[in-house]
Amino acid sequence: MSRINKGAALSVKLLQPGWSVQSDGFGLNTCTATYKVNAADAPAINVRGEAFPKAAWSYMKAHKSSISYDDLGMATMRIDYVGIDPTVNSGSMTNPNCSAANGLTADNITGHPNFFVHAGSPYLGPIAGPAPYTQDAPNNFAPNVGGAPAYLGLNGSCFEKENGGRFIGFVNPTYPQYYGKTQYLAPTTSYSGIMYVDDKSSVAVLVELLGSSSVTRSWSTFPLLPDWAPIGTGFAGNPVNLLAQVNTEEFGSIFKVNYEIRYSRVGWELDVYKKF
Repeated sequence: MSRINKGAALSVKLLQPGWSVQSDGFGLNTCTATYKVNAADAPAINVRGEAFPKAAWSYMKAHKSSISYDDLGMATMRIDYVGIDPTVNSGSMTNPNCSAANGLTADNITGHPNFFVHAGSPYLGPIAGPAPYTQDAPNNFAPNVGGAPAYLGLNGSCFEKENGGRFIGFVNPTYPQYYGKTQYLAPTTSYSGIMYVDDKSSVAVLVELLGSSSVTRSWSTFPLLPDWAPIGTGFAGNPVNLLAQVNTEEFGSIFKVNYEIRYSRVGWELDVYKKF
């Protein structure tokens, strides 16, 4: 029995009722829509970048699509759309969606901010103390360096010279909490974030900012940290946050940016890491 056609010819795909729009809460909107079309007139399914056919939602562009061929010469297209809500940052970028990982990691004891000089509260006093150090008696705790005993600081710390030089270690067992120690557990925090931007020039700027520090929540015009993240400077007056990773991928006609920011209580040394 042959097909009897009635109504629209469906020579172009027709949007079906039931399409829906989802928001991630940070400014990214996605849509899933279904279309019907005459199988003989089915368009190519590569519709990436095509605008959603409703004026209020036309800022969303096609990301991926599929087609299935039904009975009676009909075909069903399913298209996923994505876009940045124009009411969020004027549609130029989403708000940062961040998570934080906090823990302790082994670090060299000489890198402790309280090692040479007192870093203030909550530390009771410096670990090794400031120079000058006191030369040890012969055959006591300190090894000989250049034919003479090395120098002792606080808590059994030992240095090559009176004013410091090479740190030899903690050599006095009277201080068991330090004796033989070379490392300590340093707090470490990293933020993993996702944001979406509307043009490739923004991606280029973010990549150029990689490796730079900031005292605010933003790098250039990009707010990358949430309100609950600590900002400012550390013990030495250096910025506490460093943009450590930037990964990008195309998503419809916008760009998805995955990034990582590392936080340091001490701060990121300005002679080593550029400040935005």
